Amino acid sequence: MKKGFKIIDSLQITSNFSSLTEVENLVDRVCVNLGVEEDSYGNVLIAVTEAVNNAIQHGNEFDTRLFVDVAVGDQPQEFCFNVKDEGRGFDYTNLPDPTAPENILKENGRGIFLMKSLSDNVEFEESGSSVSLYFNK
Repeated sequence: MKKGFKIIDSLQITSNFSSLTEVENLVDRVCVNLGVEEDSYGNVLIAVTEAVNNAIQHGNEFDTRLFVDVAVGDQPQEFCFNVKDEGRGFDYTNLPDPTAPENILKENGRGIFLMKSLSDNVEFEESGSSVSLYFNK
């Protein structure tokens, strides 16, 4: 997460898809508190849950001994969700294009594409084990 953001909420979950309910509750709470418009709420919810899904599945490889940390930062013009797993990371600079003809029918590989499409900015850190999703107010 960029400097200048004040952490306003956070959550640590186990690497299990059943923990997504806690993440959804966090997104709901933050969006209400920040007055996020209903039209933007769906984008925030989908982008953040995709990031957490990736952290659980690809980062921590469903190892319930490992955790996913979600922190929410706020500043006057934008807010941010940071999702961090305990995995090794990945090469986020070299991803296949999910819209390419050879990838259209694949069942996975669209999570980062969705995150980038639904948020205003996406930044990876720590070799890809941490992702920050920024949303303009």
